[in-house]
Amino acid sequence: MAQNPNLAALSAAGVSVWLDDLSRERLRTGNLQELVDTRSVVGVTTNPSIFQAALSHGEAYDAQIKELAERGADVDATIRTVTTDDVRNACDVLAPTYEASGGVDGRVSIEVDPRLARDADKTIAQAIELWKIVDRPNLLIKIPAMEEGLPAITAVIAEGISVNVTLIFSVERHRAVMDAYLAGLEKAKEAGHDLSKIHSVASFFVSRVDSEIDKRLEDIGSDDAKALRGKAGIANSRLAYAAYQEVFESGERFGRLKADGARVQRVLWASTGVKNPDYSDTLYVTELVAPDTVNTMPEKTLEAVADHGEITGDTVSGTAAEAQQVFDQLDAIGIDLTDVFLVLENEGVEKFEKSWAELMEATQQQLDEKKS
Repeated sequence: MAQNPNLAALSAAGVSVWLDDLSRERLRTGNLQELVDTRSVVGVTTNPSIFQAALSHGEAYDAQIKELAERGADVDATIRTVTTDDVRNACDVLAPTYEASGGVDGRVSIEVDPRLARDADKTIAQAIELWKIVDRPNLLIKIPAMEEGLPAITAVIAEGISVNVTLIFSVERHRAVMDAYLAGLEKAKEAGHDLSKIHSVASFFVSRVDSEIDKRLEDIGSDDAKALRGKAGIANSRLAYAAYQEVFESGERFGRLKADGARVQRVLWASTGVKNPDYSDTLYVTELVAPDTVNTMPEKTLEAVADHGEITGDTVSGTAAEAQQVFDQLDAIGIDLTDVFLVLENEGVEKFEKSWAELMEATQQQLDEKKS
């Protein structure tokens, strides 16, 4: 099967194409393998919302949940079992990609319980537990980039476990995440871990930034304000990439670790589905093309890029000054960017907690039905 030319061009430009979705249906039907073969997909991300949707629809999980119900499994154990099974199976589908890429791609992410986001010790314990349960080298453990989560990132990396740091909205927090990663590598080195085996991505959210800032620009209502709509998400991301280059391409601290085999912490563009119908449905892909990045897309966005995405090469490197101008204009017009990022972070955790609660409710209902 031939690869789609648009997505192949995106890969050739240095962007790893990951799918922001997973379900047992995708695994059973061979759909995930088909996306690997025809859509240049080399990784998968999951989150509580994705699992909530997967478990709440269809009958793919019925037999396993019935078996778990008969064994007396509670709702937490059931969710842990079915989600880690899906992730392990996806890791196996992507194992050839993992081997071919030297461990860079072929990755599948699973998130710690979002209710633990503000508790570093419990996050660390669950990260280690999930790593052991899935038991695949191409797993990434997702840890939210809350301020309370930063020590957990360092501690989990120090254990030699690969991490996907999620829910990053600001460049300031991205810098703190990179620092936490480097601190983890330094501790891993002291502990005797092979640094070349430890991988990490920093998931920088894009579309939600535009959604929140556009809403505030609409409230201001001036022509100058309206002219800035749809610009903040891309500008923010481009500034994040400039920060990445500063730390990993020219930074002395990483340079010392690199000599021992350490890998860069790639920037992953997350939340790349376009929410405003006025904008191009490939905006957060075509405008964020840069070497050594990842773009994790919902299937709708993946198919939009396959159909009409125009890949013109690197659209990020060298754009930091222009991106900063956008932020200066937002600040001048009265957008409180600190508040924007705080709101987005809190909402991000709340959304995942809500999805987790819905997942628990739906799973408990299925367990009760299977018992009766």
